[in-house]
Amino acid sequence: MFTSLLVANRGEIALRVLRAARAAGLRTVAVYSDADIGAPHLRAADTAVRLGPAPAEDSYLSIPALLDAARRTGAEAVHPGYGFLSESAAFARAVEDSGLVWVGPPSGVVARMGRKDEARHLAVEAGVPVLPAVEGDDDAALVAATADLGLPVLVKAAAGGGGKGMRIVRDAAALPDALAAARREAKAAFGDDTLLVERYVERGRHVEVQVLADAHGTVLHLGERDCSVQRRHQKVVEEAPAPTISDAVRERVTSGAVRLAREVGYVGAGTVEFLVAGEEAYFLEMNTRLQVEHPVTELITGLDLVALQLSVAQGVPLPLAQGDVVARGHAIEARVYAEDPASGFLPQAGTATTVRWPTRARVDAALESGQEVTTWYDPLLGKIITHGPTREVARRAMVAALDDTDILGLTTNTGFLRRLVASDEFRDAAIDTAWLDRTPGAFPVPADDASLCAAAWALADRSRKVEPAHPFGACDGWRLGGPPAPVLLEIEHDGVRDEVRVDRAAGRMSVGDRSWSVRALAAPLVASWLLEVDGVTHRVVIDAGGDMGAGAVWVAHEGQARRFTVPDRRTDERAILSDGLVTAPMPGLVRDVRVRTGQHVEAGDVLGVLEAMKMETALTAPHTGAVEVRVRSGDQVTLGQMLFTVGEEP
Repeated sequence: MFTSLLVANRGEIALRVLRAARAAGLRTVAVYSDADIGAPHLRAADTAVRLGPAPAEDSYLSIPALLDAARRTGAEAVHPGYGFLSESAAFARAVEDSGLVWVGPPSGVVARMGRKDEARHLAVEAGVPVLPAVEGDDDAALVAATADLGLPVLVKAAAGGGGKGMRIVRDAAALPDALAAARREAKAAFGDDTLLVERYVERGRHVEVQVLADAHGTVLHLGERDCSVQRRHQKVVEEAPAPTISDAVRERVTSGAVRLAREVGYVGAGTVEFLVAGEEAYFLEMNTRLQVEHPVTELITGLDLVALQLSVAQGVPLPLAQGDVVARGHAIEARVYAEDPASGFLPQAGTATTVRWPTRARVDAALESGQEVTTWYDPLLGKIITHGPTREVARRAMVAALDDTDILGLTTNTGFLRRLVASDEFRDAAIDTAWLDRTPGAFPVPADDASLCAAAWALADRSRKVEPAHPFGACDGWRLGGPPAPVLLEIEHDGVRDEVRVDRAAGRMSVGDRSWSVRALAAPLVASWLLEVDGVTHRVVIDAGGDMGAGAVWVAHEGQARRFTVPDRRTDERAILSDGLVTAPMPGLVRDVRVRTGQHVEAGDVLGVLEAMKMETALTAPHTGAVEVRVRSGDQVTLGQMLFTVGEEP
């Protein structure tokens, strides 16, 4: 038995575990890096310990620092959450060797099942079908062995998940580079660069089974989840139960998961993942930890998985049998990320000036207004989970919840999620694991008159909201002899520029031949206000983000946040940037520089690699020419920073 718990994680999962631990009457200990000073999970714990600098290897991935934090605070148990060291057998073993309780399966089980390669062998022994694959540490040997698999193949990090260290390869010539990039990404994310290459199944569905076992021989499954909505192998939307599988497939995967967990002597909560193609189901891996998407299982079963984890770790037998596990209704989870769907889902960073989570749904999040989001860690900001008696009710509830979600000052995927969940494809459960990657432009940002009207209305009166206000900064059309004159604004948004005529006195606004009657039913620049456009009211959230005086404003409407700016005609950046300029598409760390100044490059050649939030992005030459290098490997760069220039040849 233990009375105190250290949570070796951060963000929303740290808050989730801390909440369950405090409900169980445990004293709680949080940990943090320099990048997380003042983070919400620190305030939620009874005490908190600094681990070290921002880089994960110096803080959340540092086993000595975590054990020292437990020693200094008298913590008796450690919960790893997910990500970071949650599937590290070395960490589990170190916790056990220190006399602490590891809230998870024994370290020996973590070592065997936490690795994709070893887990495959055990699945075969348990009679669970697996996909053909090859494994090893030598790239040349992997390339040679892959010839027998046929293309396409999937390169995977053997030591972890979450889409890190994964690459689809459809051309044999691209395999060496894919292996090298996957090794770097796996090393950075998991501290282990061992790879596995398996046959890739097009249009498969990702179905996983939640298992739960105690130390007294009871092994249960809590049903299955469908996690097929993914981009770059990273889950976006999950649901339970799986909406498309037959009863025969459901029985096959749930019984196979229980059989595998029993075979390996599993204890605690874990997830067995399968790739389903028609009536065939193939074992993929086992995650020896709590999953990000565990809330959908909690909502349909009524069970608290974290509370059960803590109880099992205390040695208490599970209080239920398989027949007691009943799925009621349907649940859907949407992951909110700091990323830009319009730019290939590249990670984003910045300060979230306004954060409003929905009240009509379960929200597991650690983001709040005024919080800075950095590039040091995973871009997941929070999760929104809805539940209903049917899938359609849960889906509609999710659309409404995303409408009520406002995150301003920082680019997120919230609007994309809203359009995705509202789509016919999601409604019909037609999205497989590669669908989003095959159709990257499926859910573009739509034109939105209400957002444009709100931004122009606020920007036309921005002088009143800035301190100190002065007449030369006025943009409100004031005049001595009559009502305010119309204001003509040039507003840039979503990559386009509009000339907007704002007549506040007449309550009209126009862009070209389009015109609207506009009336604010609540004062702007508070958290939320109503805007009437042509007689229809819209709930709009507007935030100057501290730079209204500079002519910029964020507007959120129906889940989509947009930034509107009044460009400075004296410094039009588009006029001075050349086609040969290669800038940082996201803030991050320059992982590799592959060229030198003066070197001749061809169009498409890789100049360097940028890493942010555990994801690598290749920077390529826009055309043939001589390159000028403006950055070094190891540099931390900002969004839009100039990295390379390629001079165009005559």
